[in-house]
Amino acid sequence: MTERRTALACLIPLLLIGAVFFYGFLLWTGWLSLTRSGLMPSNDFVGLRQYERLLLDPRWQAALWNLLRFGLGFVLLPLVLGLGLALLLDQKLRGEGLLRWIWLHPMALSMVVTGSAWRWLMDPEQGIAEGVRALGWTSFRWDWLAQEDMAVYALVVAAVWQITGFVMAIFLAGLRGIDDSMLQAARLDGARGFTLLRRVILPQLGPSLASALLVLLPAAIKTFDLVVVLTEGGPGQASELPAFYMFQMAFERSRLGLGAASAMVLVMMVLSIALPYAIVRSRKAAA
Repeated sequence: MTERRTALACLIPLLLIGAVFFYGFLLWTGWLSLTRSGLMPSNDFVGLRQYERLLLDPRWQAALWNLLRFGLGFVLLPLVLGLGLALLLDQKLRGEGLLRWIWLHPMALSMVVTGSAWRWLMDPEQGIAEGVRALGWTSFRWDWLAQEDMAVYALVVAAVWQITGFVMAIFLAGLRGIDDSMLQAARLDGARGFTLLRRVILPQLGPSLASALLVLLPAAIKTFDLVVVLTEGGPGQASELPAFYMFQMAFERSRLGLGAASAMVLVMMVLSIALPYAIVRSRKAAA
């Protein structure tokens, strides 16, 4: 009993501090989004006017379009590549531990480090482009960072490079959890190759897919540091994502109310992904 009270005495202050810094500041941000806050917070209530301005802002609309393009690449490519790598490692390859470490290593890096590395690699006058030209392909150029229609895909390349190993690990855990007797029975029934994959293996990876999506979708919505380091939202606003828009409105353009409104929209986007998953899991646990 004494140990339990000691544990509670240690945990309760931490829980209270976490609640204040998370829920407290979340509520405060929600209140600011309903006010006329500019450079400094204000209590001048304006209702949903900041949300109206946000939805009508062409820059916000462009950021959402960039998020759609970035999100599709950031979600679909790691799922496909991660599944392929997991299937490859599941063949009990020699040196599997080394390969797993190589593919997981980028996940240990921060987005700031990833962005800095890829900014050099994608530099039109250095990095990969210079290396290819040195091999004799003198006309080769990789100038996505300078092209308005390609800059967002430079973000996709860097983000996919970092996250794919993590998705591979999720799928590999799912593959290793499939009952061998089920696979043997399917093979005895004549299932081979793609048929075995489509009819037996993939249906068993539903939980792994859900876990991967639960990580990838919110991560795409919240992507900020990679934009700051790799493209700075440019050229122009060609690679600006909603989180970068929120930061600039709140802290660089002295439009705190508008920035708070965009932050609340991002919170609602993340909750629209996390809450349905939590509800389904709770219902399954109660069943």
